[in-house]
Amino acid sequence: MAKRILVILGTRPEAIKLAPLVRALRAAGDFEVRVASTGQHREMLWDALRIFELTADYALDAMRVTQTQSELLGTMLPQLSAVLREFAPDCVVVQGDTATTFCGALAGYLHQCRVVHVEAGLRTGDKFAPFPEEMYRRMVADIADVHCAPTPLARDHLLREGVAADHIFVTGNTAIDALRWVLANTSPQWPADLIARGVKPTAQRVVLITCHRRESFGAEMAAIMSAIRTLARRHPLVVFVFPVHLNPEVSDLAHAALGNIANVILTSPLDYAVFAHLLNVCYLVMTDSGGIQEEAAELGRPVLVMRRTTERMEGVTAGTALLVGVEAAEIEQHATRLLTDSTAYAQHAVPARVYGDGAAAAQIVQILRTALIAPGKN
Repeated sequence: MAKRILVILGTRPEAIKLAPLVRALRAAGDFEVRVASTGQHREMLWDALRIFELTADYALDAMRVTQTQSELLGTMLPQLSAVLREFAPDCVVVQGDTATTFCGALAGYLHQCRVVHVEAGLRTGDKFAPFPEEMYRRMVADIADVHCAPTPLARDHLLREGVAADHIFVTGNTAIDALRWVLANTSPQWPADLIARGVKPTAQRVVLITCHRRESFGAEMAAIMSAIRTLARRHPLVVFVFPVHLNPEVSDLAHAALGNIANVILTSPLDYAVFAHLLNVCYLVMTDSGGIQEEAAELGRPVLVMRRTTERMEGVTAGTALLVGVEAAEIEQHATRLLTDSTAYAQHAVPARVYGDGAAAAQIVQILRTALIAPGKN
C-alpha cells in the first residue's frame, strides 16, 4: 500500500521550493501525494504552482486582511487539522520558515504523523531577525522527525541544538532544482514595464531589487530607498528594476521615493518564470530576500544583502553575496564599487554551487522511502 504524503505550503517561495519535490514524489510512483495550500499567499502562490504544472488538492482560506501572526496561526491550525483527519497521511512535509511551515509541522505532530522539514537548519542566531521566521525554524526543528538540511552549515546548526545526527540529511536546496527547471523549460519573457520603456535586459546593465522584510519597516526601509534613489541618480545609464511588494509599508515608500526617477522601473510582483529569466541576465542584485541569495549564487549574479544578518552565510563566504547592512551610505558604497570597478565585480560574479546541485528533490524522495518504511516514529 502506497504511503500517504501531505505536502503543506502557503506562500510563493514554499510553492517554488516544494514543486520539484512534489513532481519527483509523484514521478516515483510509490507514494500517494496530496498538496494542501493554506492561502497565506493567494494569486502569487497559484501562479507559481501553475508554472510547474501543479495545483493544490486542498485550498484553504486562512489569510485575512490586516491579520496578525497570532490570528493567522489560530485560523490555520484547525483548517490543517481537518485536512489531516480526512487524508490521514503517514508523513507531512513542510518547507522553510513561514507561519504555514510552523502550523503544518504542529498539525502533523498533533496527529502523530511524521514531519519532514525541507530547508532545515538555517539560523541567524537572532530570534528577531528575520522576524518571525527565525523562531518558526527553531520551533519546527523541535517537532520534525526528518531534517533536510540544504548545506553542511545548516546541518551543523541542527547538531549544536541537539538534533540527532541520523535524523539530518544534507540534500542541497530544492530552490536550485526549481531554478534550473524553470530556466530550462520556459522561454524568457520580460516584464511589460521594461518593454514599454525600451529596456533590453540582455543589452543593458540591470540592477534587480527586492525588498520586503518585516524587520526593516520604518527607518531602515527608508534608508534602503534613499540608497537606491542616490544610486539611480548617480548611474543614469543603469536600469534599476524593482518588483514592489504589495505590502503598503513597502509600496507606499517605494513609489514616494523612487516613482519619479527615469531609470527606476517599479513593477508589480513578477511571475516566477519572468523573474528567474531576469535574474539570469541582470548585472547586480540588491535584496533583503533569502531565497534570491541562493538563486543568484547559482547563476553568478553578485548580491548586496541589505540586512544586518543573513541565515545564508554560505554565499557570503563564497563571495557571491555581500552583507551590507541597512545604512544608506554602506549600501551606496558597495553598490558603487560593483558598478564602477570591473575587477571587483568580476571577483563576485562567479557561480558558487554552495546551495546544491539541482538534485535535492531526488535525494529527498530516497530519504522518504527509507524513513516511511522504518517502523515506529522518531
